Amino acid sequence: MNELEPVAALPHEDYRCGTVALAGRPNVGKSTLLNALIGFRLSIISPRPQTTRHRILGINTTDAGQIMYVDTPGLHRGAKRAMNRSLNRAARSAISDVDLVVQLIEAGRWTDEDEALYAALVEQATPRLLVVNKVDLNKDKTVMLPFVANLVATHSYDEIHYVSALKAQGLKELEQAILKRLPIQPPVYGEDEVTDRSERFLAAEMVREQLMLRLDQELPYATTVEIERFEDRPDGIAEIHAIIWVERDGQKAIVIGNGGAQLKAIGSSARRHMERMFERKVFLKLWVKVREGWVDDDNMLRRFGYTD
Repeated sequence: MNELEPVAALPHEDYRCGTVALAGRPNVGKSTLLNALIGFRLSIISPRPQTTRHRILGINTTDAGQIMYVDTPGLHRGAKRAMNRSLNRAARSAISDVDLVVQLIEAGRWTDEDEALYAALVEQATPRLLVVNKVDLNKDKTVMLPFVANLVATHSYDEIHYVSALKAQGLKELEQAILKRLPIQPPVYGEDEVTDRSERFLAAEMVREQLMLRLDQELPYATTVEIERFEDRPDGIAEIHAIIWVERDGQKAIVIGNGGAQLKAIGSSARRHMERMFERKVFLKLWVKVREGWVDDDNMLRRFGYTD
């Protein structure tokens, strides 16, 4: 007869631990909120919608409990390409397997995409909070309060919170509201862990962040990053080889830039971010390759990690 695994002890009798999905339409501030809540720059950020393409777990451990935040791709309408449909499936999947959902909206705005997400939420029995973000940009309460009052008259939430993720305003109150709704149970992760993602994954994200920030118009959406090699050399330097995939030869030329200047700038900035996050020197080598139609190729999407 096999012995039972010992049950982990609670740090104290009211210690709470659970998973919280940060959900919302694209570009509403989910990644900025995640980074602010865990006190660590984990999710990449750019002004462009749909910067987040993967579910990313950010862990915040305090004396009161452990909150595992899931930063989800933005749920969006008009998903015509296979990758966009995959992102929507990932977002819907994330809100179905958590202890609590935080729906993030922009102060003063409620769009069709916000409504579509709410419709998906009410299909679940999961508790949900409404978080109104960017209140620092909308300080007129004579506009804000009627907007929220009209919204909650037809939409049901357990609580409403007003925050500025960018300026870290209102986050303590939000954290307390989240904690009290999580189950009493021991922590899942160690107190120093901030994510379950590997350095390999984070390296790819940091290169992709620079593509989102530095390339114009729609080109960033035709790119993805694959880490071909990641190893720690005997001299303590992390050697990373990454491929930037694009769909057409013309896109490849733009990413490389005149005399390789654009690619060099992308690599230099990504390397500096990696060195801060990984806390060691990084040697980064980038290549740009063409794979026509990869955004609609299910096999390539699986290869690049775009799975539900």
